[in-house]
Amino acid sequence: MCGIIVYSGHRPAVPLTMDCLRRLEYRGYDSAGIAYIQQNKLQVIRSRGKLDQLEEKIGQHDVYHATTAIGHTRWATHGLPTETNAHPHTDNNKELALVHNGIIENFQEIRNSLEQRGYVFYSETDTETILLLISDKYKHIREKANSEDEAIARALSQALQEVEGSYALALINLNSPNEIWGARHSSPLILGAGTGENFIASDIPAFLPYTKDVVFLEDGELAKITANGWEVYDASSLNRIDKQINRIDWNVQSAQKGGYKHFMLKEIMEQPQVIKDCMAGRIDSANQRVILPELDHVSVPEQVHIVACGTSYHAGLWAKYIFESWSRVPVHIDIASEFRYRDNIFRENDLVLAITQSGETADTLAGLRIAREQNVPVVGLCNVMGSSVARESDGVIYTQAGPEISVASTKAMCSQMAAFLLLALYWGESKGTLSTEFLQNSIQDFISLPGILNSELARMQESGQEFAAKYSRSRSFFFLGRGINYPLALEGALKLKEISYIHAEGYAAGEMKHGPIALIDPEFPTLAIAPHDDLYTKLISNLQEVKARSGPVIGLTHPGSDLNLEDKWEIPKMWSALNSFLILPALQLFAYEMAVYLGKDVDQPRNLAKSVTVE
Repeated sequence: MCGIIVYSGHRPAVPLTMDCLRRLEYRGYDSAGIAYIQQNKLQVIRSRGKLDQLEEKIGQHDVYHATTAIGHTRWATHGLPTETNAHPHTDNNKELALVHNGIIENFQEIRNSLEQRGYVFYSETDTETILLLISDKYKHIREKANSEDEAIARALSQALQEVEGSYALALINLNSPNEIWGARHSSPLILGAGTGENFIASDIPAFLPYTKDVVFLEDGELAKITANGWEVYDASSLNRIDKQINRIDWNVQSAQKGGYKHFMLKEIMEQPQVIKDCMAGRIDSANQRVILPELDHVSVPEQVHIVACGTSYHAGLWAKYIFESWSRVPVHIDIASEFRYRDNIFRENDLVLAITQSGETADTLAGLRIAREQNVPVVGLCNVMGSSVARESDGVIYTQAGPEISVASTKAMCSQMAAFLLLALYWGESKGTLSTEFLQNSIQDFISLPGILNSELARMQESGQEFAAKYSRSRSFFFLGRGINYPLALEGALKLKEISYIHAEGYAAGEMKHGPIALIDPEFPTLAIAPHDDLYTKLISNLQEVKARSGPVIGLTHPGSDLNLEDKWEIPKMWSALNSFLILPALQLFAYEMAVYLGKDVDQPRNLAKSVTVE
């Protein structure tokens, strides 16, 4: 959701900033802009729409002498997605420009106060309110300050103490053209430390080609960068804070398409490697056991509360089945936005498991903090090292999926499921709920899974293309599953909705006759997840009810199935819950091929953002 990139260095700042903005397109946006200082003038160029439109405008200016710049891609919250509401915004004196991610909850109160004092607003955004508040403080402080540096720092400090809500922001000052300031509260912002250049951004891929050295900023911190250095301060006291530089092991290629037409397809095809990376160092093959050193200090809980959103919620719901079956640990699972607004009942020896690919999801972070306030231990499961969830949890399991660029999440869920499977085996062994034979079978098949999946993905894509073409005129779809396949049905429906804009619903198959079956007709197809498991015969009965009403059915099943269907999609059979790791990419590829066939914007579907960092 929205993207920020800030640069101060030795290169032409505007072309570089545009390059970095393109690496943030996956976050979702509807307008973009850039601000830079050249020939003692603050220049701002903004555009509605995609970066190509902004680049066309930039091409009409001489921008190659500027060595500092701030850039932004905006996903509209306050105000329509117009050029006027695009960032950066400038103050009334054209001295300061600011970009902002987040939501300022008391913006109207601040705006009213500033308007009474004669300030003029040109946009509908809450962002302009922060900027003019900073400008007001700066105007009064500057007269007595010893330097521009001190004036801006104090103005930011005072202004941010009056702001309520979430923000990640960056500020450029005409009167100090070589330095840029950033600040964060409940919205991600990181610093990239280079040689002769430094960056501030909302996500690592933005500056990955230029530096892998990252400083993670905490809530309530200010950062200042110049070409030659960086400093971090406490936003309230303005005392210097010593920060550690972290080396990121992601490579540039992992954040590029690598010959694939879309990031989504690339990330689906990366899932065999994702599983390998997740299990690396976590399986003791000689002794056939799982080792999770990151949880050595966390006891096996008596009860788990899973908190997550979207695809991560579906992964958590999948985990509930194996935690309860294998580890005999009861699980409560909540959508994070509901968890944070109800009265939660925790017991002694409970554990909260917070799941988020980015580690910055606002509702999941809020749920984590509720648990911490009530002294409930929290384990975070996320993909991004040093993210807020990782830093604020008592323990963290990194999924090791690498950067996920496509807005529609694919390999992230695969990596989450892989981590959950390891955790279920780990807890099951610790509690003695799993036999030696079960542990050995699970671990051996898990180790063989990446190779099997790798050999099947191309064939899965071909089947996805075939069924997408056949059902491309459908306006609605059912996805059905039973037991552990029910969460996968939910995820299959979500993927189809996200990128094809086809209405789809995932259901537990046994619920069909409790209402949804009324929708079945010859134009309303069903994709049924029908592996040869303990619930196979039950699912067949449900499909007979669909067929009796002339509903078309695609059966996603195992070889040798006796499903009496025109459309059977066969995938290899694996041990127990490992079947899910072949079902999941089949569903993803069906949604992907449908979107491609219909000519949709696969990687940047309308109205969606990659990371939901505001409520």
